[in-house]
Amino acid sequence: MNLDLTGKTALVCGSTQGLGYASAVELALLGCSVVLMARNEDKLKEVLPTLDSRKGQAHQYLVADFTDTAAVKKSIDGFVQNNRIHILVNNTGGPAGGQAINAKPEEFLAAFNNHLINNHNLVQAVVPGMKEAGFGRIINIISTSVKIPIAGLGVSNTIRAAVANWAKTLATELGSFGITVNNVLPGFTKTVRADYVVASKAKASGRTEEEVMKELVAEIPAGRIGQPEEFGAAVAFLCSPAAAYINGINLPVDGGRLGCL
Repeated sequence: MNLDLTGKTALVCGSTQGLGYASAVELALLGCSVVLMARNEDKLKEVLPTLDSRKGQAHQYLVADFTDTAAVKKSIDGFVQNNRIHILVNNTGGPAGGQAINAKPEEFLAAFNNHLINNHNLVQAVVPGMKEAGFGRIINIISTSVKIPIAGLGVSNTIRAAVANWAKTLATELGSFGITVNNVLPGFTKTVRADYVVASKAKASGRTEEEVMKELVAEIPAGRIGQPEEFGAAVAFLCSPAAAYINGINLPVDGGRLGCL
């Protein structure tokens, strides 16, 4: 099985922690040069040296805040003038919780910009280089809510579904150029975001965090929460030469929790 990404460069967004960082780590282990993108330069400088570089990779970082779509576009447009990106991992923090009926219109607009518009600007910037190389991988880290909406995440459910359908459309448009577009759907994974969800549920229900955690784990056939590196491995595989014929899918990495195919 050819998993070798030596000579390839990956741009990984939201990569100073959690699922983004785990994806960057696994891509580096396959020989990829990684460009980290996040808003906190101090954290970027801290994380960059932790990436594997035994194959002589040249890791870099870009500073951009995803709440500012113009800044993200300026950052990537400037970078690709002198650099080629073969792999793009779109990833940013999810919208705040709450019922859809109570959401303000501006909350939907902000989430749409943070997720779909930023993703689109990044794709438009990197695809010309992918076409020239005859190789491209676009991965969107979204949510299992694109298959079954998650209660209490009204804005997120709506916007994640838009991203999933955008990605499926791109997969049909770009496949003939050797470019695949896939979505990876995290289940309950040990991240800062998961800790926030548990704490919020505990506070809202008057229960302890331990009680909430036990309840959540009971819904997972694997009997445990996932580890970030397990998710990162799925992302890295889809980016590899071995996954060249996998295109336009939603891949849950959730321990079997989803109650649908």
